[in-house]
Amino acid sequence: MKLVIVESPAKAKTIGKYLGEGYKVDASRGHIWDLPEKTMGVDFKNNYKPELEARKPEQKETIARLRQEVAKAEQVYLATDPDREGEAISYHLQCALNLDPNEKNRIMFNEISKKAVNTAIQNPKYINKGLVDAQQARRVLDRLVGYTLSPVLCKKIRNKLSAGRGQSAALRLIVDREKEIQSFKPEEYWTVAATLDKPNANPSFTANLTEKDGKKYKIQNKEQCEDALSVLNNGEFTVTNVKKAVTQSKPLPPFTTSTMQQDAVNKLKMTSAVAMSVAQQLYEGFDIAGMGHVALVTYIRTDSVRVSTDAVASARETIAFKYGQEYLPEKPNFYASKKQAQDAHEAIRPINLDITPESIKDKVQRNQYLLYKLIYQRFLASQAANATYNSVNVNVSCGEYGLTATGKTLIFEGYLAIYGETKSKENEEGENAVIPPLEVGDKLELIKLKHEQKFTKPPARFTEASIIKTMEEKGIGRPSTYAATMQTLYKREYITKDGKALAPSTLGIQVTDYLQQYFGKIVDVQFTAEMEDKLDAIEDNGEQWYKIVDEFYQPMLDEVKVAMHGEKIVLQDEVSDEICEKCGSPMVIRTGRYGKYLACSNYPNCSNMKSLKEKAPPKETDIECEICGAKMLERQGRYGKYLACSNYPNCKNTKPITEVVAQCPKCGKDVIKRISKKGTVFYGCTGYPDCDFVSWDVPTGKLCPTCGSHLVYKKGSDGVVRCSNKECNYDGGESK
Repeated sequence: MKLVIVESPAKAKTIGKYLGEGYKVDASRGHIWDLPEKTMGVDFKNNYKPELEARKPEQKETIARLRQEVAKAEQVYLATDPDREGEAISYHLQCALNLDPNEKNRIMFNEISKKAVNTAIQNPKYINKGLVDAQQARRVLDRLVGYTLSPVLCKKIRNKLSAGRGQSAALRLIVDREKEIQSFKPEEYWTVAATLDKPNANPSFTANLTEKDGKKYKIQNKEQCEDALSVLNNGEFTVTNVKKAVTQSKPLPPFTTSTMQQDAVNKLKMTSAVAMSVAQQLYEGFDIAGMGHVALVTYIRTDSVRVSTDAVASARETIAFKYGQEYLPEKPNFYASKKQAQDAHEAIRPINLDITPESIKDKVQRNQYLLYKLIYQRFLASQAANATYNSVNVNVSCGEYGLTATGKTLIFEGYLAIYGETKSKENEEGENAVIPPLEVGDKLELIKLKHEQKFTKPPARFTEASIIKTMEEKGIGRPSTYAATMQTLYKREYITKDGKALAPSTLGIQVTDYLQQYFGKIVDVQFTAEMEDKLDAIEDNGEQWYKIVDEFYQPMLDEVKVAMHGEKIVLQDEVSDEICEKCGSPMVIRTGRYGKYLACSNYPNCSNMKSLKEKAPPKETDIECEICGAKMLERQGRYGKYLACSNYPNCKNTKPITEVVAQCPKCGKDVIKRISKKGTVFYGCTGYPDCDFVSWDVPTGKLCPTCGSHLVYKKGSDGVVRCSNKECNYDGGESK
């Protein structure tokens, strides 16, 4: 019997199906060793050697079980994920199971297909110590940063705070953007648009004022606008230039980890964490009615846009069959990966294009279908022909002013027939406008003039998609860490969501300012990117990992000494709308051991405190009542906060304020906190009655890798993740 060890039971089931008799496939369930939970776990006297251990009972049981399996096996293969993390897990398994380090027992595959698995079995390799050292350096460095700086934050600011190489640099980006928005001073400008008509030609079209005296011109005030309107209302419009061209747009490359997360956030309204969880399911495989246990996509942690020649050939064959030869370029499309890409694995693509999204739509969960469809269509479109447009740019003069109109008409869809791009309303009215046939010298008639006062806008807040894109561009962390970084920022209450936008909390701003003052390198984006390059060099160039760790850690110790002698940061209190009934001073919102509470701002002269749950005065909002137009007030009721019209009793409109806790694991819509008429808290899908998902524990939005049920944060266990299926003993071991 030959033993194959993978990471997850789902993956084991898929691979076992392909290998058949003579093989046994077992799962390590992730890491079997890790750093201790309550101590640093780093031997400073021995070149920062990590003190790894099986810190959970389940890990010890796994090691004991696998040792028994190894004793019965004639050959052992280590088939963990094909990345640094997977290489480290294989190395730990090799050590814990007493496998021969000089034997080729490591196998890897980019996709879980019969061909890929059997090819890997025939070509085992040695464990790559460079990959292991690279992962070890990252793990040790992150432990040193977290366990050294987090206590400083807890002592100088407040408890339950943390710092980290990736999270602190990402938070700095969000905080800096917020400060830029707050300090932004809007500048006035005016736009003028003329609707013009060529006699006996249709349709009319719109041209925007862009020049004065042959130079670019921006109207800055009302007086300048009135001057322009006076000329345009009384002048003659003449076509001075017409430029026609046939333009093309190229398809986007297939997904990397980062671009997949961005599109899942933008197009599917998933969080990055949900997208990665679903993508992992698609990679590992699961039961599909009528098909058995099937894996659908290639490895989902990659920064490369490269694909195999077989996959390209399959895509071209599918495009020609489904859409026709005209949708196929003469030669396959080639995409170059970014310079900093490791290019270790292919781009994310379907394993088998014969398994179409529609063929499994009614057989899989909604999120699985949606993400698979996104991956499938993006890959197929990447090998399709360019889209072709007729483009025209027209210049019109009137007195000293120049106006410009642009038009763009789609001639041939090309790849857009497979994977459409989202167009804004502005684009639809602008570059996609239809312009009649025009020639230089044509006289045009003015139908109407439209002018509008505007003000420059501050940069937009980051969204999850745009912060992930920026992190990748600036080299902060690696794509596989982005979702975890976002989860940490939410969990520590450093950022909040305002619709799609990410806003730093007061705490997040203060933590960033403090780190910037005492630990500038931790939040320095450029330094963080350079450190990532140094860590990559361990794998690529054989750099001694502990020296890189030491170069970073020793200066940080000196910074800690300075910080510990600094003053304690006094958190700014959030002033509430409530007045202290004992002394008349404003009440402020403070955070204590058991959460937020109201306290009198006149402390210590007045020590009045009370729960935030007690009735408080209504809070004004900018939300308009959809019935009468008056402003809505935020009130506290028996079942939580709600919005009520300020025009009461003339208008009795009310609506609940919902607290979104996760995305539904069944349909992908928001899961919100609800309260029954008896006062019992539960969590239900906003898609009800179409979706009947409900949970009495806070759902994580993820599915159990063991049985497929939804995972929850177990009550009374400080946010430990457990499976909702009582018959499943899966222990996620995560903190909320």
